[in-house]
Amino acid sequence: MGQIIAIANQKGGVGKTTTAVNLAACMAAADKKTLLVDLDPQGNATQGLGLDKNQVEFSVYEVLINEVAIRSAIRPTEMKNLFALPANRELVGAEVELVELDNREFHLRSRLSSVREEYDYVFIDCPPSLGLLTLNGLVAADGVLVTLQCEYYALEGLSELLQTVILVRDNLNSSLHVQGVLLTMYQHTNLCKQVVDDVREHLGQKVYQTVIPRNVTLSEAPSFGKPVIYYDLKSAGAQAYLSLAREIIARG
Repeated sequence: MGQIIAIANQKGGVGKTTTAVNLAACMAAADKKTLLVDLDPQGNATQGLGLDKNQVEFSVYEVLINEVAIRSAIRPTEMKNLFALPANRELVGAEVELVELDNREFHLRSRLSSVREEYDYVFIDCPPSLGLLTLNGLVAADGVLVTLQCEYYALEGLSELLQTVILVRDNLNSSLHVQGVLLTMYQHTNLCKQVVDDVREHLGQKVYQTVIPRNVTLSEAPSFGKPVIYYDLKSAGAQAYLSLAREIIARG
């Protein structure tokens, strides 16, 4: 049965979607059949995989709210082994509409249960909030990958997210755990080095050895609708995400 990993942080701009797209692509390149679920109404992960979010017949919204079969919404990408459950602006309404539904926290979990055995990895790109969509992602997941920007306020807000994980584990999903913490946007400055040291001191083995650098190629690749390994394989960003994929596979 495939692993389901939610990529989450309630702060925006910390490399969450960049990580979702590029980690999924690196797993697929490693011959792991991979599904990326775009749970963010901005649909950036969908576009980052080369799909037009405004042209998809069915999105994750229809799967969650209108009970469209998940297989009808999953789309192949141009990359071997990589598939997407796309999102678009319709998903904005799901946050409100889920409130009125029974078992509102379990909708994504129930939909994914019918296909998870078909994939080695399922990654869920959660929105930058701790609302019902993110809650659906956490309830559906086995583990949470937290992206943490290498900045002064890196640990601010992390305790809130970790507390949410504990609450979900204790009340809704007993198997949920912190898969790992990924440090992103690293630069060779004394401040970044201090942040890395502080995070490793606080969180120990939960922090991945791989650190994602601030890299212009990672910013350019989405505008071409490509993960970075298909845009510039030799770039520092591509090599970092390949290293992360190897580390996650090795951890099992």
